[in-house]
Amino acid sequence: MIFLLAFVVPMVIGFWAQHRVKSTFAKNLEVPVANGMTGAQIARRILDANGLNEVPIEETPGTLSDHYDPRNRSVHLSPEVYRGVSVASTAVGAHEVGHAIQHAAGYAPLKFRSAWVPVANLGGGLSMVVLILAAVMGGAATAMGQNVATIGVILFATTTVFTLVTLPVEFDASRRALLALESGGYVSSAELQGARKVLNAAALTYVAAFVTSLLTLLYWAYRLGLLGGGRRD
Repeated sequence: MIFLLAFVVPMVIGFWAQHRVKSTFAKNLEVPVANGMTGAQIARRILDANGLNEVPIEETPGTLSDHYDPRNRSVHLSPEVYRGVSVASTAVGAHEVGHAIQHAAGYAPLKFRSAWVPVANLGGGLSMVVLILAAVMGGAATAMGQNVATIGVILFATTTVFTLVTLPVEFDASRRALLALESGGYVSSAELQGARKVLNAAALTYVAAFVTSLLTLLYWAYRLGLLGGGRRD
């Protein structure tokens, strides 16, 4: 049952979230926007309206590869979004600009997430090796095993913290995107609803990532004896 909750359930949720975002994106990629602007043009308009004229917009290869890079303050859009004239391209382009606006405003969760990236990368890279080593050593059944298990769980927790802080960052970027689209008059009410559906579907993937990470963390803490009784002498 513990294995089911920690691995099978998150896997199902993850697959469902990915399917939802891909199908919603594909559906709205076929719905044109009346203003005739591409995702890149919409993104440029919103950036300029917020005084972010210096932030470049670049086309990046891949599907759903859109992202904002805080290191060089640049917006990167996939070909479907960069060149697309659709509700989906409008929504995603505006969402990535939402991150640029967060950066300019000094949005605390974004600053924390950016600073936490190397910590999460290091913790994620080492955690599984340490956790497996702790299991071989008997986990909390021995003093040394308990120490190693604690270190492993802490290392893995760095990735869980990253997925957690990602939630407000992504939700807020979508909120800013929808507000910019509506206040700027770039979309009709029907188009705005379509954009909201696209962004809500995308948000599910971040929720799924957090749930998966949290349940995996709890599984290892339980499996190694750190939960439900601690050391088992």
